[in-house]
Amino acid sequence: MSRASMHQTPARATYDVVIVGGAMLGSSTAWFLTENPDFDGSVLVIERDPSYGMCSTAHTNSCIRQQFSSALNVRISQFAADFIKNFRAYMGGDTRVPELSIQSYGYLYLADSPAFAEVLRQNQKVQLAEGVATQLLTPDEIARDYPFYRLDDIVLGSINRIDEGYWDGGTVFDWLRRSARERGVEYISNEVVEMSRNAAGDRVETVTLKSGEKIACGQVVNASGPRATRTAAMAGIEIPVEPRKRFTWIFSAERPLDRELPLTIDPSGVHMRQDGPTTYMAGGHADPDPAVDFDDFTMDHGLWQDQVWPTIATRIPQFEAIRVVTEWVGHYAYNTLDQNAIVGPHSQIENFVFLNGFSGHGLQQAPAMGRGTAEYLTYGEFRSLDLSPLGYGRIERGEPVVEKAVI
Repeated sequence: MSRASMHQTPARATYDVVIVGGAMLGSSTAWFLTENPDFDGSVLVIERDPSYGMCSTAHTNSCIRQQFSSALNVRISQFAADFIKNFRAYMGGDTRVPELSIQSYGYLYLADSPAFAEVLRQNQKVQLAEGVATQLLTPDEIARDYPFYRLDDIVLGSINRIDEGYWDGGTVFDWLRRSARERGVEYISNEVVEMSRNAAGDRVETVTLKSGEKIACGQVVNASGPRATRTAAMAGIEIPVEPRKRFTWIFSAERPLDRELPLTIDPSGVHMRQDGPTTYMAGGHADPDPAVDFDDFTMDHGLWQDQVWPTIATRIPQFEAIRVVTEWVGHYAYNTLDQNAIVGPHSQIENFVFLNGFSGHGLQQAPAMGRGTAEYLTYGEFRSLDLSPLGYGRIERGEPVVEKAVI
């Protein structure tokens, strides 16, 4: 069934689970609910844009890494890697589903100060304890493996070449969504504009659609990406999530490199990687990095000219002569407290479930987060992987869960 064929009007007046947002995280949750033999309820996914043209999923760079400073974030990505590499098996062996892999050219963090180098060393200890094959490289070792970098300001590098790089996030999203619908999840093209709570104020009773229908719900999942704050506010909840612009450029080089370019995180924050056989991808953001309107996708052409391209050409002199092929703007659903996801139930409104604030990690974290959210909706607890450290309680207390490896 095509995206355009989504109905606007729900088939029922009551659903056990209403998911607000049908992109990667909402569809992952919906699919894992259908996969859980102990869940037999009804599911409605409400997506305001059936083309998915402006959602974060559509603008992702579709990368995955294991190099996090938090053991939980490492495990979340480890499950994603397994899910991607065994995608057809997870989809029940459906021969329509393609076999997928990860193009593991690795992430290379470059540290230009002793303090940053120490962060990489501490991160590696966490990663090695979780079975990640992270290596620390001296500048000479980086030059040996990747002789095209200028390294006179670099004191240490960190790289992992296993299950780090590019994957086909678009295909995974399409199949999660398609399979969920085939299994009975209802998707509609509409928008939630209001929520009502019960007399005690501890449950959301109904959601009201833009088209006027009022839907009774057992549980509500906020999977609305950069619009998460607006969705939460309908239930009287505040969360520290805002849309922030992230810019991407695809470019070709007059003199292509003689080997694959790892996803290189320059100390400036600009990052770049191999994209195709002869093209490369670069990303960055403005400084300062303000919140923007939900519908603001205006390109900042000066950012490329004044900041990103000079950084690229300085780090890789071979990239002094390059040409932009295409460019786009996407939004991070940026958690201003700690740039980590908010997952699980609200503390007082017990049937309002968060899936928000991923700050650029949402695509790679979607398999584990969808699985965990489906478990919570079914059992009232996380079972496969304890996601409770990322719960709403820390937001309420103002206690960040620090993740030092944020791009």
